[in-house]
Amino acid sequence: MQRNKTRLLLDLVLLLAFLLATAPELTGITIHEWLSLGLAAAILTHLLLNWSWILQVMRRFFGKVSWKARINYILNSLLFIVFTIIITTGILISEAVLPLFGLSIPRDRLWLSIHHTMSDVAVLLIGLHVALHWRWIVNTAQRIFGQRRALTGAKTLQPTSKEVSS
Repeated sequence: MQRNKTRLLLDLVLLLAFLLATAPELTGITIHEWLSLGLAAAILTHLLLNWSWILQVMRRFFGKVSWKARINYILNSLLFIVFTIIITTGILISEAVLPLFGLSIPRDRLWLSIHHTMSDVAVLLIGLHVALHWRWIVNTAQRIFGQRRALTGAKTLQPTSKEVSS
């Protein structure tokens, strides 16, 4: 239970940090870059927490495995590739973090274009990732907050037997 609680909390932090990182016009470039580096560390933690599942599905990918596990693995592989590209191009176009360390790389509009495109692709892939894991998210949240509580923690109204039969 504690492990799932940790995973759910990390996943929520990842989602919120990613959504905030996709809006540098709100946060400013410095916060965007530092938040994105923190996000990269959190993604690495997320992968490490799920490493046994990754290895298990990878070993059985071409064997007998459910279509959902196969789709999840493909989607997660795409997310890994896209985030690697986003992080790499983000470093290459850095305006705040690299100069702080006395490093400078000639800016290239191509890297900026790739960075923006891959960020848009990541939003789509994360939406699919959340959709495919929605049942786990809801079930884990219900176990953490109690079966008869909504995701907000408030008690839900349960119909009486008379209301159900009518």
